[in-house]
Amino acid sequence: MRKYFIQTFGCQMNEHDSEIIAGMLEGRGYVAASAPEEADLIIFNTCCVRENPERKVYGRVGDLKRLKRARPDLIIGISGCMVQQEGEARRIEQKLPHVDLVFGTMNLHRLPELLDRVEAGQKAVEVWDDEGGIVEHLPVRRAEGVSAWATIIHGCNNFCSYCIVPYVRGRERSRRFEEIVEEVRGLGEAGFREVVLLGQNVNSYGHDLEDGRDFADLLQALDGTPGMYRIRYTTSHPRGFSQKLIDTIAASRTVCEHFHLPLQAGSDRVLRRMNRGYTQSEYLDLVRRIRGAVPDSSVTTDLIVGFPGETEEDFLETLKVVREVRFDSAFTFVFSPRRGTAAARMKDQVPDDVKSHRIQRLIDVQEAITVEINSSLAGNVVEVLVEGESKTNPAMLAGRTRTNKLVVFPRDDRAATGRLVNVRITKPQAWTQIGEVVEVAGV
Repeated sequence: MRKYFIQTFGCQMNEHDSEIIAGMLEGRGYVAASAPEEADLIIFNTCCVRENPERKVYGRVGDLKRLKRARPDLIIGISGCMVQQEGEARRIEQKLPHVDLVFGTMNLHRLPELLDRVEAGQKAVEVWDDEGGIVEHLPVRRAEGVSAWATIIHGCNNFCSYCIVPYVRGRERSRRFEEIVEEVRGLGEAGFREVVLLGQNVNSYGHDLEDGRDFADLLQALDGTPGMYRIRYTTSHPRGFSQKLIDTIAASRTVCEHFHLPLQAGSDRVLRRMNRGYTQSEYLDLVRRIRGAVPDSSVTTDLIVGFPGETEEDFLETLKVVREVRFDSAFTFVFSPRRGTAAARMKDQVPDDVKSHRIQRLIDVQEAITVEINSSLAGNVVEVLVEGESKTNPAMLAGRTRTNKLVVFPRDDRAATGRLVNVRITKPQAWTQIGEVVEVAGV
């Protein structure tokens, strides 16, 4: 029986693509291997948002050369965003000649036909430059658990000056409204209790459809799906986050009160150079309107330091917004130029030592805010969706609040995986909250 092994780099979109790859492979009779050494087919599903994942891919595929020499029938493939970069497929062929299979994000559905060629003794290198139409009803081998992903829109039209995504994922293409509703209904029937709606910019959903329905309409249609306790989404763009969308979330029973709004920078000058499409004041107004409509919400963000031309004054504007908004948490990054983007061609790059100093100052400010916010949870009872055993302590169970805070608590017969339970927070911490089960929550 042939076995496959997939190693995934990058975001949730890549993780979900790997589930589709696994579904297509199992449709051909493959079964999952627990390690690459056991596999007859190894696929690296890649990311190119930052440089480090690319280096890892080339290193790990290079390490397989010896295994390929010992087992000539072993099939090695590379897929995903990295492959979509201009000239990357040719570079792979030159630097990694033992790779048999190369395909991108836009022709993922072509994997069975490409495998036919490889299994017939040929190499298969096929990367599409154009998006093509959305292919529905591809098989999916979903990871076990209480939560499942569902893509609602592919690609991105924003062209932020630092971002490679529009070039490797293509322009925005929304899935049909009814297809998404049907998929989420099926996930509820299959026993999943939470769905995460995926897209590079979910609140752009529907702008390319003829029926006029948008992301707010989709959330309203999905609210109350039988068996589905919670609806999440990632990621949203501050530009175009409408009042209609805020009001829809506020009125929803199952859409979670967690808003991830990537700020990236607090300086208007840097935001313009990033091509983000909003100002500091517009971002702050959006947060005020969200908190006015959804008072118990959590707000998280992404932040980049050291963007080309960023001055100390620009950086201080970012710290100012962080202190004013008081994010529950933030993903913080040092700017890394990606070839093919406008920011990579900017001449006024910030020195590495300055970037390192700024990122540490930002982390210190945000961590202090996170600790203060979480400290206020002490003694509070929160609703937790039980995800299963804690990854770090088998004596504990783990789950998340509606505001996306991780909570761990002692095993309890009332807290079966997939169940909603009320947990009293006994020890708030920066990243993980410790608690104890009070009762089973209502659904």
